Amino acid sequence: MPKAVIDQLKENSEKALGFLRASLQGIRTGRAHPGLVSDIKVDYFGTPTPIKNMGSINVPEARQLVIVPWDKTALKAIEKAIQASSLGINPQNDGESIRLNMPELTHERRVELNKIVNKTAEDARIGVRNARREAIEKLKKMEKDSEITEDELKKFQKTAQDETDSFIKKIDEIAAEKEKEILEK
Repeated sequence: MPKAVIDQLKENSEKALGFLRASLQGIRTGRAHPGLVSDIKVDYFGTPTPIKNMGSINVPEARQLVIVPWDKTALKAIEKAIQASSLGINPQNDGESIRLNMPELTHERRVELNKIVNKTAEDARIGVRNARREAIEKLKKMEKDSEITEDELKKFQKTAQDETDSFIKKIDEIAAEKEKEILEK
């Protein structure tokens, strides 16, 4: 039973890590990456549809994205959705595809993006710590209900802390990597 608590801690921590990766993928670093636009929702025949489900997203150059929709009638809707997004990039529609040219980031924008990265990483750390707190509360309840001994409680608390430390370290590494990516020109 305590193993199930630790497994739940790992699962919740993995979710926090996945959230962090997905959130950071959408942060524009001056380099083209399909993740920047893949989840932007397009009003496609009245249904909000992610761009990734509407066509292919290619990176022909380091600072350029090309979106080729399978249905050419969706070009205007995709263009409109990109303009309405927080990307801040003007799409170029040539009738066959949409090109997005990534402008060079200013120093102020890089600093701003680093703050966003740090806040997102802190949100993920909080998620991991909350998972640890829940796990420890469950373990203490098990000890109180005499399901596990005091020694087992201490052992599992240490395991929970070790898992938490491991996930926090991964979060820090991912955030540092993203910061480095943002700061390089």
